[in-house]
Amino acid sequence: MQGSRADRHAADGGPTGPAASWLGGPPALSPRDFARLSAFIEGRCGIRMPPSKRTLLESRLGRRVRELGLAGFGEYCEHVLGGAAGDEVVRMVDHVTTNKTDFFREPHHFELLARDVLPALAAERGAGTRRPLRLWSAGCSTGEEPYTLAMVLLEAGRQAAGLRFGILATDLSTRVLERARGAEYTEAQVRPVPLALRRRYLLRSVRDPQVVRVCQRVRELVALEQLNLLDPDYRLRDRMDVIFCRNVFIYFERSVQERVLLQFARVLSPGGFLFLGHAESIAGLEVPFDAVAPTVYRRREGG
Repeated sequence: MQGSRADRHAADGGPTGPAASWLGGPPALSPRDFARLSAFIEGRCGIRMPPSKRTLLESRLGRRVRELGLAGFGEYCEHVLGGAAGDEVVRMVDHVTTNKTDFFREPHHFELLARDVLPALAAERGAGTRRPLRLWSAGCSTGEEPYTLAMVLLEAGRQAAGLRFGILATDLSTRVLERARGAEYTEAQVRPVPLALRRRYLLRSVRDPQVVRVCQRVRELVALEQLNLLDPDYRLRDRMDVIFCRNVFIYFERSVQERVLLQFARVLSPGGFLFLGHAESIAGLEVPFDAVAPTVYRRREGG
């Protein structure tokens, strides 16, 4: 049986057995196996995997192939794509997704949120006053963005007593969500947080003086959940008032961007706001949003 697997993989241009797979470095990813995996990843996650990403995918998944004790990528494809390894699909996604974020990244967005968006939503919709304001950090990675939102809104609440809000934070990767739940960061990672907010909302770890933890008051305002933006139904109980989805669309084809934006329009209240990343745009897409500032959009009434 072992020989038949090796022969099958050799015909695909890969290693001829476990020993050949590991000697001299990680297993080689053949063009055929790359095509199979990249098509699966794009269909499942929307993440583009052009041929230029072959080396990246080989590097990121090679370790996983070794951990599973498989003969090579051909056997890994059978293991994952056969449908019997649901848990492994999640682990694969964890390995291939890029999760780069910072506290107060693109700070003008948070300034606009506090200065213009919150007053507009309160006046027009009663969001934050007559009912809780609902925000969604889509593609939250390791939590810096939703915790930044919580601190910004708590500060706004110091000026407008009675501000009520909740934040949903989602990501496809279970690995980064676990880190977000831990809410622990290095001194370097929290450096973008203004000093007054650091003193108010961050705590020094008793175990490691170089580690800082977000305080419980902030953590309790953020609900962390796994969600795939390509799902046909996001299963949200209430419509959102604000969606932050920054530096996620750069990985999607235009058709996938439009599909996700239409989903956002369904779950965003009329007049709600959408924040995208600095390199992202909805120009040329048939979606019910109007630009109100660079990379900031508002859902059309009745759209």
